[in-house]
Amino acid sequence: MQSQSRYENLPVYKKAQDLAVYFETLVRHFERYHKYTIGADFRNLSRRVLILVAKANTQAVRLEYLTEALDNLLELKILVHLGKEVKAFRSFKNFETAIKLVVDVSRQCEGWFRSRSSSRGTP
Repeated sequence: MQSQSRYENLPVYKKAQDLAVYFETLVRHFERYHKYTIGADFRNLSRRVLILVAKANTQAVRLEYLTEALDNLLELKILVHLGKEVKAFRSFKNFETAIKLVVDVSRQCEGWFRSRSSSRGTP
């Protein structure tokens, strides 16, 4: 149980959890076609990011987990824009909130990555 408390209080973990919860809630209201295609991707990628952020805090291989999280976030960002183009979102506000959350988590992961890599002497 101790390991949970080590990451649950991290701002990046809380933001990643907000992202995953938002996509779980949002996809529920998608049309059937989008729910089981792009919606499934939104849900899976956002959950994967949440898990990677938690692992990055509890494992010795933080940079590898953060790199994978950033790759997943890039994919998620691309898919959110695609979702906007195919009109998967019920409103522009849904898209706007989704992209803001993805960007926020990405920025926090990038900052954490830079601070971890500079502390290891990596450029």
